Amino acid sequence: MLRHHNEYITATLQRPGARPFTSGDEAVDKTAFAPGAVATIGTPDDLVERIKSVLDISGGFGTVVGFVHDWANPENTMRSWDMVARYVIPEINGYVRKLRESQKFLIDNRAVFDRAGQAIMAKIMENKDAAEALKVTDSPRFAAASASVPTLGKGKQAAE
Repeated sequence: MLRHHNEYITATLQRPGARPFTSGDEAVDKTAFAPGAVATIGTPDDLVERIKSVLDISGGFGTVVGFVHDWANPENTMRSWDMVARYVIPEINGYVRKLRESQKFLIDNRAVFDRAGQAIMAKIMENKDAAEALKVTDSPRFAAASASVPTLGKGKQAAE
């Protein structure tokens, strides 16, 4: 069935009137890597790029259909679909747009946040008790956030 698909169906769709593919490698190359390819083989970013390209060309569509073949073992197949669910669908549906905007804002305004951190540390250092407390804090930079987090992995001494 797969040979028929690769050698005749895909060959005809890709190259009307052309000869059938002569090898599996040629079929994969023409199916997934040629202009106007009907499949995507690669990373989640490759699939996102392909779907966005089809959206641009078509002006929009309702559904993307994914096929599962026995080209990979079950574990790798599940990992592949897991990556589609984790990375591709959120990107295509715009679920991460606000996160990306926030990340860009933080990067673009890094100096402001650094100055704010320096101002906070300066204020802490002005207070003798706060400065002393800071000396015994495992992570001074995250002192407020980690105040209620137990110290793990330091054996019995940490609990005493």
